[in-house]
Amino acid sequence: MTIKIMKTRPGAIIPRRSTGGAAGMDLCACIDAPVKLNPGERRAVPTGLAIALPDSLSAAFVYARSGLGIKKGVTLSNCVGIIDSDYRGEICVGLINLSDTAYEVQPGERIAQMIIAPVALPELVECDSLEETGRGSGGFGSTGRL
Repeated sequence: MTIKIMKTRPGAIIPRRSTGGAAGMDLCACIDAPVKLNPGERRAVPTGLAIALPDSLSAAFVYARSGLGIKKGVTLSNCVGIIDSDYRGEICVGLINLSDTAYEVQPGERIAQMIIAPVALPELVECDSLEETGRGSGGFGSTGRL
């Protein structure tokens, strides 16, 4: 698969995988100066990039960087960002500071990771009942802790 990528701002960094086994490509902050995130604050941080996915059977998914979330308490404000195949605008990353101390996002800092994945586009068929399973409608811990 080939994906076209375009810089929308000077200084944007083309995503890359940090290791040969990495699934995600690092997205970097394309900002001129540090951006302060106070505790509990949310902010959209631009990447300076736009992509063209090949068709509606693929999408780009933006995930948090585990180190940033675990070590600093800074993660994605929307859990997972979805970039649809027909979106051509700049990719921005919604960050939230869940820690009790301010955090400064630095220019060029790796702030998220992007994974390109296939998308199933099923036809939904409304029905009056569903087939029974051993679990049934039990949820939220109904199968036990272990």
